[in-house]
Amino acid sequence: MTTHEFDFVVVGAGTSGCYAAATAAKAGYDVVVVERKDAAEAGHIACGDALKGAANFPDAIPKSELEPAFTNTGVDHGRFEIPQEDTVLDIPIPGELAVIDRWKYGQRIIESASEAGVEFHYDTVVQDVEQDRSGRVTGVRATRKGDAVTYDAAFVVDAAGSLSLLQDAVDFSESTFDTNVDYSQFCSAYREIVEVPEPVEWDDALVFKPTERAAGYLWYFPRTDTEINAGLGFQMNEEPMHLVEDLKRDLQTRSEFAGAEVKDKLGAALPTRRPYDSATHPGYLAVGDAAGHVNPTTGGGIAGAAYAGTYAAEAAIDALEDGVHDEAALWSYNERVMDHFGARYAALDVYNVLSTAVDVDDLMSLLASLPGEQLSEALYAGTSSFGVGLAAKVAAKSFGHWGQIYQMYRTKRVADRLLDHYESYPSSPDGLDRWQARRDDIMDDVYEVTGADAKY
Repeated sequence: MTTHEFDFVVVGAGTSGCYAAATAAKAGYDVVVVERKDAAEAGHIACGDALKGAANFPDAIPKSELEPAFTNTGVDHGRFEIPQEDTVLDIPIPGELAVIDRWKYGQRIIESASEAGVEFHYDTVVQDVEQDRSGRVTGVRATRKGDAVTYDAAFVVDAAGSLSLLQDAVDFSESTFDTNVDYSQFCSAYREIVEVPEPVEWDDALVFKPTERAAGYLWYFPRTDTEINAGLGFQMNEEPMHLVEDLKRDLQTRSEFAGAEVKDKLGAALPTRRPYDSATHPGYLAVGDAAGHVNPTTGGGIAGAAYAGTYAAEAAIDALEDGVHDEAALWSYNERVMDHFGARYAALDVYNVLSTAVDVDDLMSLLASLPGEQLSEALYAGTSSFGVGLAAKVAAKSFGHWGQIYQMYRTKRVADRLLDHYESYPSSPDGLDRWQARRDDIMDDVYEVTGADAKY
């Protein structure tokens, strides 16, 4: 068996993995990224291709390195189609937007990480992790091009994506790493790249449309005015083929897709849950999709993954320079994630919980009554200025749906409480149990208000 030694071994060549690797390499450390795909396929990932937060990226791989993959920077709003109400809502989306060629973007971040000094080992499938007697992760075992290989490292960064197999292999009994994870908290996504004969009229918008059941939604994101990323997301506890039929039927009924040609098809899983309470363990950090770093209402996660990878590498570098590998030494990573976007995503997850407990037609009627600004806040900010005055105005437009409006108002209030609680995220692993107990009390109120089954 071949053994390699590195300061960092990063599993997965996606956004979070490449940013973690580039950050460590630029600090002078020996870094390898192990990737199961070959060099040509690396970076080819199922994605909606919409990038929110395109204004800036961490310095390890700056935005200027990524811009060649930006195919449409003219998108400036969301278009929410609600067929049940024969309504289309224009939704302002805060921050800079872009639609990208995800494969080209993936190649760009790999190229930039390579230029920073990162070594890439392709055709490498991780089989297991190595831990010492204290429980610290010390490396991984893999098969590379059919040969057994071991990677020893000071730190392992798990960037292996949703429901990472590494997490099944690690014994987390000596840490606070979040193991309250279930497949039902994740979504399956499927997308096609479709070339249409004539330019679409909505090439400046991200188009969303609910499926016939509340379990999923359709999207149409214009890479260009004739190249469309058409996709579907649905909870993993739903029958996938039944919902994929929704996308097929919708494509067939949209006149702009008559005569269209499918260029590419791909599927994947992504989190539709709150970020992991803790993504650290001695010698080990999880980043990006592997730690739930995705907006649970929209599925967007590129910018967050870039920052998560950066924060993880910086925490590990500080620990390495101090000669320690324990969880407390890595804890600043968890704090920075929660402060940057984790708290907001946890509050947004409350609205995801609500959607599982309401009738889809009632939900769509309610959304059709909301001003676009408030809907945008609910989708992106984790809170909304949905006060009593606005509720009264909406109620006047929504006779017959007042019960749902009041439920939304109560849901907003408990989501705000949760967001406030995340502001007191503990400064060390020792405080996590107490913090979780209070958070779980708030979640009990979420389930009571929404009528939803417990998600965690």
